[in-house]
Amino acid sequence: MSLMASRAKVTRVLSSLTHRTPSFISGSCSNGVTPNIRVDPFGGSRSFSTSASAAATLDSDVLGSRLLGLKDYEDYRRALYGGITHKALLVDAVGTLVVPSQPMAQIYRQIGEKYGVEYSEAEILNRYRWAYGQPWGRSRLRYVNDGRPFWQFIVSSSTGCSDSQYFEELYNYYTTEKAWHLCDPEAEKVFKALRKSGVKLAVVSNFDTRLRPLLRALNCDQWFDAVAVSAEVEAEKPNPTIFLKACDLLGVKPEDAIHVGDDRRNDIWGARDAGCDAWLWGSDVQSFKEVAQRIGVQV
Repeated sequence: MSLMASRAKVTRVLSSLTHRTPSFISGSCSNGVTPNIRVDPFGGSRSFSTSASAAATLDSDVLGSRLLGLKDYEDYRRALYGGITHKALLVDAVGTLVVPSQPMAQIYRQIGEKYGVEYSEAEILNRYRWAYGQPWGRSRLRYVNDGRPFWQFIVSSSTGCSDSQYFEELYNYYTTEKAWHLCDPEAEKVFKALRKSGVKLAVVSNFDTRLRPLLRALNCDQWFDAVAVSAEVEAEKPNPTIFLKACDLLGVKPEDAIHVGDDRRNDIWGARDAGCDAWLWGSDVQSFKEVAQRIGVQV
């Protein structure tokens, strides 16, 4: 037991070290020297002055150190797991696995015109953002079961239309393959290669109960060994519970899993709080082929 706890602790420490990359905000001063403010990922900051060449050298050194640390970490994990870095891959749904085929405001307006919706797409988008940011007081979760009460509030607030037929048409539209497409056209090939190599796969998503029929509509439900959806688990990312549930469904320990998602707070911080590794989609990794290669599976 103590050995497993120690390995989990080492995994979390190494993971955090390989992802703490300082960022820089540049400005200019009257003396012509470019000041750079190092922004600490945990909120602190300090300023210092440097020439452009020194800044470039520093950036290069930081990048080189990070890449070296990352290679050491991945080599360490491959030694643990026999050639792969992780036994399981957890994947976020919206924004990572799938994305809307058309902008939300455009669809809200197009479908809503026959129901009297007059707001422009820009107005709908602004009202949507406002509504989505409001505290949801009916329960501790936004998505309970099919999520209808929450989405009725969002739709009526965004469009000014409370027509039940409008809501149902819009709600059902987002369960069809017409509404979504895969982020990565090579996803199927990559996921098949991962499973063939023994890596278990799960979707981990803040979504209502429409997620499973949506995955079936997109013909990708069979790619995964498990689906952990917040409406069923009764926990929303970044709550570690949903990640732990996914690991439990796959039969792996959290330290054996890597999660990939596009939201730093929900996906990265949440997964790490659960004890999993995490890569930010669009930053740490750009495609599922890259995900597989970093795990140690060639596609």
